[in-house]
Amino acid sequence: MTTEPDLPEANPTKDAEPVAPPMPRLGLREHIRPVVDTEDELAKACAEIALGEGPIALDAERASGYRYSQRAYLVQIRREGAGTWMVDPTAFDDLHELGDAFGDAEWILHAATQDLPCLAEVGLRPHSLFDTELAGRLLNLPKVGLASLVEHYLSMSLAKEYSAADWSTRPLPDPWLEYAALDVEVLVELRDAVTADLDSAGKLDWARQDFDALLDFTGPPERRDPWRRTSGIHKIRSRRALAIVRELWTTRNELAANLDVTPGRILPDASIVALALGPPATVGALKSDRTMQRRGHRRYLDEWFAAIERGQALDETELPTSGQKTDGPPPARAWGDKDPVAAARLARVRESISEIATQKNLPAENLIAPTPVRALAWQPPTELSDSIVAQFLAEAGARPWQLDLVAGPIFAALIDPKS
Repeated sequence: MTTEPDLPEANPTKDAEPVAPPMPRLGLREHIRPVVDTEDELAKACAEIALGEGPIALDAERASGYRYSQRAYLVQIRREGAGTWMVDPTAFDDLHELGDAFGDAEWILHAATQDLPCLAEVGLRPHSLFDTELAGRLLNLPKVGLASLVEHYLSMSLAKEYSAADWSTRPLPDPWLEYAALDVEVLVELRDAVTADLDSAGKLDWARQDFDALLDFTGPPERRDPWRRTSGIHKIRSRRALAIVRELWTTRNELAANLDVTPGRILPDASIVALALGPPATVGALKSDRTMQRRGHRRYLDEWFAAIERGQALDETELPTSGQKTDGPPPARAWGDKDPVAAARLARVRESISEIATQKNLPAENLIAPTPVRALAWQPPTELSDSIVAQFLAEAGARPWQLDLVAGPIFAALIDPKS
């Protein structure tokens, strides 16, 4: 029997990678005030905020995943000299008094497009804003969540354990309120640190243009045929089954809106698809169907069956098409078969955009939005020049800094090098 030579024992302390000490956890500098939910308390909050100085750190909490609406259920405000205030917008008709107290002060938000629509709904609209998440993207930071930016710039850890909570709950638990207050605790300091980096990178003016473009943002445009986004719809092959999906989806959406409950809690997408693939012939068969095992799903049994019957009764001319009709080009993956010349144009344009994005240390989607670029590549204007390309992109929302960087290169890439 052979024996292995003795080897020196590994020293775990010596050989292990050094472990960075945990970052200190961000805490509140002041005690949490009671949530503002009366007219007198709102007047007091507005008076103190109006007397404060500097920008307004602002955040809102919704009940996504629980409620149909995307309304705000809590608005958090922090300003130098006024401290942090948390307002229950459901207790008031609107919050225009709060907007008056803000005056022309700059708003600081993180991921502004998430909060601006629900803030506008309660009468709050910015005159100027700073979006820390968008700024992080312009700086091409690897992670742009609020917790990641707080760690990167302020060397503090920020807990996010209640981000998916049901903020329509009343009363709100104290740990949730602490979490909500922390979301605005250091937004001003974060904004100052990010601004310095934007300035050093020569991107501060770009950021200001992007922020100004958000001032009138009230939400994304309504989707055409939103029922087509039903998860699992790719399993549907017949137009008749698609009609049943549409009827069930529409019925569910109406119920959800009336009840203010997220649609998936009334009937999951998987159940809609299953019922469309194998529609029960009677209410009794539907009741015993595996999609109706939960009491909540059976509560609207008559509505589901009526929707199925409507889909089955439609004339052939009324059935939805298999593919969604769009005003724009088809999905880029289909271009090679539909129009190889356009596919080659798009490849050249994408390569040009990618090169510029790399040079400027930007994500390509922040350099220029992909939708108008695809439209240009699919069907370029008959007369083509860099100014025409710039005009097309500007009408689609591109900012001057973006046009300066991409209009000329995109024009050049649209020209077939073989022609």
